[in-house]
Amino acid sequence: MSKELIVNATDHETRVAFVEDGNLRELFIERPKESDIAGNIYKGRVVRVLPGMEAAFVDIGLEQAAFIYVGDVVDHFREYEYLMQALPEEEENGLTDLAGKKRPPCLDQEFMIEDLLHEGQEIIVQVSKAPIGNKGSRITSRVSLPGRYLVLMPTTDHIGVSRRIEDQNERTRLKEILAGIRPDNYGVIARTVSEGGDRDKLANEMDFIVSLWMDIQKKATNGPVPSLLHKELNVTLRAVRDLFTNEIDKLVIDSKPEYKAILKFLDTFMPRLKASVELYEASEPVFDAYDLESKISRALKKKVWLKSGGYIVIEHTEALVAIDVNTGRYVGRQNLEDTILKTNLEAIKEIAYQIRLRDVGGLIIIDFIDMEKKSNQEKVFNVLKEALKKDRSKTHVLPVSELGLVQMTRKRTREALNRMLCEPCFYCEGEGYLKSKRTICYNIYRDMRRESGEMLASQITLKVHPDIAELFLGEESSLVGSLEVALSKKIILRPDPRFHLEQYEMYEMHKINLDSGD
Repeated sequence: MSKELIVNATDHETRVAFVEDGNLRELFIERPKESDIAGNIYKGRVVRVLPGMEAAFVDIGLEQAAFIYVGDVVDHFREYEYLMQALPEEEENGLTDLAGKKRPPCLDQEFMIEDLLHEGQEIIVQVSKAPIGNKGSRITSRVSLPGRYLVLMPTTDHIGVSRRIEDQNERTRLKEILAGIRPDNYGVIARTVSEGGDRDKLANEMDFIVSLWMDIQKKATNGPVPSLLHKELNVTLRAVRDLFTNEIDKLVIDSKPEYKAILKFLDTFMPRLKASVELYEASEPVFDAYDLESKISRALKKKVWLKSGGYIVIEHTEALVAIDVNTGRYVGRQNLEDTILKTNLEAIKEIAYQIRLRDVGGLIIIDFIDMEKKSNQEKVFNVLKEALKKDRSKTHVLPVSELGLVQMTRKRTREALNRMLCEPCFYCEGEGYLKSKRTICYNIYRDMRRESGEMLASQITLKVHPDIAELFLGEESSLVGSLEVALSKKIILRPDPRFHLEQYEMYEMHKINLDSGD
């Protein structure tokens, strides 16, 4: 199975595609004017506390205030305060060794948001979810600093190992190493690529991340409020850090400056992988060469056809994403239940693929075609859970309900692909539908009856879209006739191809008296 990372980098946009056997699996896009701030660490000021919502708004220097829930503050704020108060005293002796500093025990009791935060208070926070739609960033005081092999959690006393490392002996070995190299009371997680890694390699990265955290705290002590304390890597280097492993056959990039930046990054962390990086210099755009543009366009469509002739429809709403499965043109070869089961199973593969590619997050409702047999429902549920295992984002799936629905959640940290690349239609204002031509004709009829009393001229010109004019002169010609009779006015239709289908104008036409000399 071939795996490749294809990077298209320009001044205005960078796109990173994860391709598996020629299929686009994941797409990451970053634009300087719409940069992804997830992972950034800020020094902010609380501007409003909302007890009724157990949350608070924090000014971190963006257009919209970020929000933090009580669960992301509890047990951590007072430790931050302690560290920040202690830091200046220890700076007198040079570099502060906060990594080994003993901190007060975590608070055992639960607190209300007003017990932890108050207006005007300064706090160190990390963006856990970038702004989505009209919602501000979601932030947390549970800071985590990812490296190539480890994730440091300086506010949590915990040792963990990636669930993708399944060998129990390796998990035990990694936990023993982490217990010996981590600072007291600091949390750390071994990432998937740490499997088989030696102690020295992990210890060196631990020292690097701890030093980074110490530097962040120094900036927080002396920096203004609000201010950016730490900026996450750009999308290209994040992809190298998180996705570029020995399992990736090659990384292809079409930008020489970014190519050099990647090699420099690899020199520090993964020199053995430098040979797998290629600079693309052909005249044909790199995404065209790998046939990715058509796959991106397909990922923006609501309807996705299955090979059998069935299809799925993906609809984004304000609160959730609904996915509907239909048999379409597929009629099956045996009985109805087998036809339905085959369509549902084929749909699962496409659903898991589309959810990952489109980066769909939050609550997802899947409406499978109704199955009578309980065994078939269980089979669909199990196959779906298995298909979602390849997804790097955390998912949680509930069994098929009595109504034939599957409810699931998927961790969301950024805008879905369609929200990033598309915007609401300015014609229908995001409704997804236009009024029918007949409905528009009837609306015009009512408006003319309503407003004609203020028109004194004997003739009215009605300017409409050509399709509406055609309907008025054809099937709905009686409407024009009845209007002329009811209003005692002549109606002149004037089609204008520049008009939107629902747009129309009516205005009076006064006859010119040629004898008056005017």
